[in-house]
Amino acid sequence: MLHAHMSYGRGADFDGVPQPFQPNPNVPLLTNGQMVDDIPPEQHALVPSFMGGGGKRIHPLPYADPNLPVQPRSMDPSKDLAAYGYGSVAWKERMESWKQKQERMHQMRNEGGGNDDGDDADLPLMDEARQPLSRKIPLPSSQINPYRMIIIIRLVVLGFFFHYRVMHPVPDAFALWLISVICEIWFAMSWILDQFPKWFPIERETYLDRLTLRFDKEGQPSQLAPVDFFVSTVDPMKEPPLVTANTVLSILAVDYPVDKVSCYVSDDGAAMLTFEALSETSEFAKKWVPFCKKYSIEPRAPEWYFQQKIDYLRDKVATNFVRERRAMKREYEEFKVRINALVAKAQKVPEEGWTMQDGTPWPGNNVRDHPGMIQVFLGQSGGNDVEGNELPRLVYVSREKRPGYNHHKKAGAMNALVRVSAVLTNAPYMLNLDCDHYVNNSKAIKEAMCFMMDPLLGKKVCYVQFPQRFDGIDRHDRYANRNVVFFDINMKGLDGIQGPIYVGTGCVFRRQALYGYDAPKTKKPPSRTCNCWPKWCVCCCCFGNRKTKKKTKRSKPKFEKIKKLFKKKENQAPAYALGEIDEAAPGAENEKASIVNQQKLEKKFGQSSVFVASTLLENGGTLKSASPASLLKEAIHVISCGYEDKTDWGKDIGWIYGSVTEDILTGFKMHCHGWRSIYCIPKWAAFKGSAPLNLSDRLHQVLRWALGSIEIFFSNHCPLWYGYGGGLKFLERFSYINSIVYPWTSIPLLAYCTLPAICLLTGKFITPELDNAASLWFMSLFICIFATGILEMRWSGVGIDDWWRNEQFWVIGGVSSHLFAVFQGLLKVIAGIDTSFTVTSKGGDDEEFSELYTFKWTTLLIPPTTLLLLNFIGVVAGVSNAINNGYESWGPLFGKLFFAFWAIVHLYPFLKGLVGRQNRTPTIVIVWSILLASIFSLLWVRIDPFLAKNDGPLLEECGLDCN
Repeated sequence: MLHAHMSYGRGADFDGVPQPFQPNPNVPLLTNGQMVDDIPPEQHALVPSFMGGGGKRIHPLPYADPNLPVQPRSMDPSKDLAAYGYGSVAWKERMESWKQKQERMHQMRNEGGGNDDGDDADLPLMDEARQPLSRKIPLPSSQINPYRMIIIIRLVVLGFFFHYRVMHPVPDAFALWLISVICEIWFAMSWILDQFPKWFPIERETYLDRLTLRFDKEGQPSQLAPVDFFVSTVDPMKEPPLVTANTVLSILAVDYPVDKVSCYVSDDGAAMLTFEALSETSEFAKKWVPFCKKYSIEPRAPEWYFQQKIDYLRDKVATNFVRERRAMKREYEEFKVRINALVAKAQKVPEEGWTMQDGTPWPGNNVRDHPGMIQVFLGQSGGNDVEGNELPRLVYVSREKRPGYNHHKKAGAMNALVRVSAVLTNAPYMLNLDCDHYVNNSKAIKEAMCFMMDPLLGKKVCYVQFPQRFDGIDRHDRYANRNVVFFDINMKGLDGIQGPIYVGTGCVFRRQALYGYDAPKTKKPPSRTCNCWPKWCVCCCCFGNRKTKKKTKRSKPKFEKIKKLFKKKENQAPAYALGEIDEAAPGAENEKASIVNQQKLEKKFGQSSVFVASTLLENGGTLKSASPASLLKEAIHVISCGYEDKTDWGKDIGWIYGSVTEDILTGFKMHCHGWRSIYCIPKWAAFKGSAPLNLSDRLHQVLRWALGSIEIFFSNHCPLWYGYGGGLKFLERFSYINSIVYPWTSIPLLAYCTLPAICLLTGKFITPELDNAASLWFMSLFICIFATGILEMRWSGVGIDDWWRNEQFWVIGGVSSHLFAVFQGLLKVIAGIDTSFTVTSKGGDDEEFSELYTFKWTTLLIPPTTLLLLNFIGVVAGVSNAINNGYESWGPLFGKLFFAFWAIVHLYPFLKGLVGRQNRTPTIVIVWSILLASIFSLLWVRIDPFLAKNDGPLLEECGLDCN
């Protein structure tokens, strides 16, 4: 590593990216992709003049399914030919020839035959490469319409239910009644915020074969867009280097052109262990990557590939595969031993700090005070694999940290990667992954490119979000780690509105959208003017339109002008500095405007002319004229801790600051700029990660998410009041409001779960005696709740066990993590007391699910434990009271018991996490044993068999003198 704390490994090529796909100008195109020769002769007059036709306007022809028979339209010479003015004999002969041609093609399709004589070019089949790369699949009306109907019915029932609840208070338990009504109204509002963004759920389908035909033809240079991968890590003790290494290896082995892939690893802890582990990973990648691509194995993370309990010989025909697989498994085990040795060495830090192999001190010995570091391990000009093929670029990045600066945690690290990658590679698209999320589907990037590079849809897409899938979770998913309801129901619903929210990992971004640009506006089709109107009327209309256009042109921001100025140069290599590009601009006026806007851009993006120049290139590209050393020097500059001062970074550019859940804010800002996002669910999961198995770790993870939502609630970017008048759609705003309001539900939820115990202990209830009408509304509400869940599971494909686990953990997290998040957020806003979150552990014991049963005490366990004890005591007290008061008290008791059992059943996974284990007595047996023992003990005391019975009448002194 150089003394300036930057180094360059095996050299890298800094050529610009390939030119974007351009259609052949010699092939005439219509709006639907057909060629002129495919159109019947009687329609040739309608083809525009620049395509060889008569110059009249036509409507787009509908797409034709090549599998359907072609039905030639019969013509009426007295009408059709006369209408077009064609009545000559030559025209009739031409028509007959065309009809015979259509009949021959129809016969060939029916027979399933082919043509080897080169006549295939005459077939009017749409070019496969010109068809859309993806399509939207709406849900069947038989599934979605009943779902929408039951939602409307549930709203009506809710109205009548609340009318009854408000108009029928309970005088002897007014406080309990009032609290319960307030809680129920809050739950109803929360349900509306959660429910209506699911009104338009959709699914999507991609066509990778069409993407290949259009951008990645065999034997030709690939025109797929480059992609920069971002991997973030902080503490190698909590995020094991072996996990990070598997993520990096899966990225380097993706099914994508190697010169289009660059992997940037952010080490925000400046740990030498991470640096050395990445060096070992780069060496092992030279063997692993060619093995993956040679045999097309999945997944391409070695740890998970060798752990698969499947027949790995399926579909494998190469005779040497078994031998090479065994050799590769041995190589990987040796690689694991080397990584484990590094981890063991790092357990004890030397007093003088770490030193590198050349004897120089490690620059990151002081985690809070160290310079920026960049190391390029693999590049296109060096570091080939064992077969001599190029490998993707692999870059280690650790941004500068100094005391007194706010480094903004993960969001700041991601913004540093955005700037470094813009200087070194400047790919137009970026994909970020957590260190524990590996690429499970090697074609996942191509799945995203089917949306990003689509000529119609792609220009307005800011990011493509993939669902999170997890490995190593117990079969029952006790703590709802998979989050299936959110990823398979809520996100599909948002995709039908403006797109899913950003969830922090597994997301492909458009670089220009992260730079704070507005989404391109859809141009309205030009209005058609009827020739029958008088000329003066047409002029008036045109005059009015011109006025509007002039006004729009005047209001155009200067930033758009400079962006337009550079548009012609996007496919060329930019100059070394922005000023050099400005000199090439024609006209002194444009030159002055460029200088002024250069200053504005540097104020917006920071004092780096190289980085500012890269922001103006929509299709990416890097500097050809710059040397690798000069680019690395510039990269070191853009990750300095003072670079973002007095700029828009974290406010309007990049990952947005102000919350530990920076993902919600970042996606929200892009949607407010008018962009839309896409939700892509491949058949084979794109990425997989690890989730916390332990109850305490899971609650701390949920606490971090909820605390981030509370921070957004009190920030300037709160969806309740931010972004109006922009591009955010109404129902999309509903979803963002729900994402920052849900922690507040913990307060009414805690009160509602306490009410059953209070009712059982006091003998009072939250409702008066129900008449027939009231019973009808209560029953109708319960039926609607169950029907909504059943129909939701029906159209989404979510299982009832996943749905029920989600309901249970909503209560568990609500009365623990969400509650603490509310109080911590209030302390931060009112008293300025900041709380730090714990990094969730990414690795577990070797024993399967051993971490699931590990008990770790935390204050988050106190509220749910208290609720369980209260409700158990309430049940025992209520039953004993009913025994004392006779059979007449059993009727009112059933409602109270149902209320208490609702709370206990929802908290059951929490109780099982406290005392349960697979090889011990089931928790439910212990619980019911204690409960029944308490009841029978009280019953035994009531019967009191050891005292003598008095069969006579019970005499009481009345106080009257009878004598």
